[in-house]
Amino acid sequence: QVQLVESGGGLVQAGGSLRLSCAPSGSIFSVNAMGWYRQAPGKQRELVATITSGGTTNYADSVKGRFTISRDYAKNTVYLQKNSLKPEDTAVYYCNADLGLASWSAHLYDYWGQGTQVTVSS
Repeated sequence: QVQLVESGGGLVQAGGSLRLSCAPSGSIFSVNAMGWYRQAPGKQRELVATITSGGTTNYADSVKGRFTISRDYAKNTVYLQKNSLKPEDTAVYYCNADLGLASWSAHLYDYWGQGTQVTVSS
């Protein structure tokens, strides 16, 4: 069974840094776009950053200049380096990826990770 496995969340003081990681487990054929989303208590899930298979990145305005998304193609892993963290960055962060599961099919499946809690104290 294919899953996205996240790691790197935790508690950090304002101004600090954290790095999140996410990679698929199980048998996959390809990885297309990957990204990170977050959901704060009482709010809707929102986009944080995405990266295409070609390396094109996109960021929410609220994190531009502070967060960096990157990927290791050999490991099928996506990272989110978060610097200058603010209390308003507190949320559950979810990894998202479009995965191809078989060489004979071009269909991509949308997967989500289980979420990892990031808490920024003031």
